[in-house]
Amino acid sequence: MSRSVNQLVGYGFGAVYVLVGLLGFTVSGSHAFAGEHGGLLLGIFAVNGLHNVVHLLVGAALIGAAAAGTAVSKAVNTVVGAVYLLVGIVGVAIGSGELNLLALNAPDHALHFASAVALMVIGLAADRARHPAAHV
Repeated sequence: MSRSVNQLVGYGFGAVYVLVGLLGFTVSGSHAFAGEHGGLLLGIFAVNGLHNVVHLLVGAALIGAAAAGTAVSKAVNTVVGAVYLLVGIVGVAIGSGELNLLALNAPDHALHFASAVALMVIGLAADRARHPAAHV
């Protein structure tokens, strides 16, 4: 069975987010579940328990949408990309203060912006329905 570009990206990004969510718990246990401080995943990305749960939910949504088909995957990739763009902007705006409940840091922001661009571009540009030209 052939999978669309959006499905492949949904499965791929979804698997990465689930893995990151699970691995995040290995470094965030000594920190508050939600708060401005977290453990460093791969020595760079700050995560806490809430951040890990968000990664797991995003991964599950992407995988579930990919399994549901091209149209659903295309929509969810686009929406998740838009949400990550917003998360990147809000994360930069709130900085590292007490409103930073996900323990976001600069490398997180960069990764969120990269994910946003990739997911939105794929969601909006790939797997467009083709309409054959009408023959007169």
